[in-house]
Amino acid sequence: MDNDIYLTKHFRTYQSGEAIDAPLALFTDHVRQEWIDYNGHMSESFYLYAMGEASDALFRYVGINEAYRASGSSFYTVETHINYYQEVAQDEPLRFTTQILGLDHKRLHFFHHMYHGHTGNLLATTEQMLLHVDMHSATTAPIQAPVLSVLEKIWQVHKELPAPKQQGRIMAVPANNKA
Repeated sequence: MDNDIYLTKHFRTYQSGEAIDAPLALFTDHVRQEWIDYNGHMSESFYLYAMGEASDALFRYVGINEAYRASGSSFYTVETHINYYQEVAQDEPLRFTTQILGLDHKRLHFFHHMYHGHTGNLLATTEQMLLHVDMHSATTAPIQAPVLSVLEKIWQVHKELPAPKQQGRIMAVPANNKA
């Protein structure tokens, strides 16, 4: 994928002293034609792609930009759980919220909700765990101070929120299921 796509997006960045949304509402989009599958609705892989765009909005908000990545620092996703709730069609609007569920000096745990931009219906959720890395050594590394400071401010607000009901769900066929 062409990295120039990130240079053309316009993401909001945290401003010192700004009130923290609970949860954050940083990203909106619409279902693009190329996201539509053979069933006539958004393909499952593009739900995750759209959630990745919401993650990019979070990263920009906290100060992870080209200069940050050029310094050799970034976050890598190590685990993702996605739940699909409703189909969505081409050109329909999407709205995302993000809640930080956990944070330490090397790990970031967050949750995205994807809603229909007009109806407000929940379309999908993702829960993700990321590690902060030094890309030069390919090892985990502490989150740089300016980014960590903003993440900590968000975490102070978000840790008081109720946990999403989907958090930590385990996938299994129910034991009492008779096939």
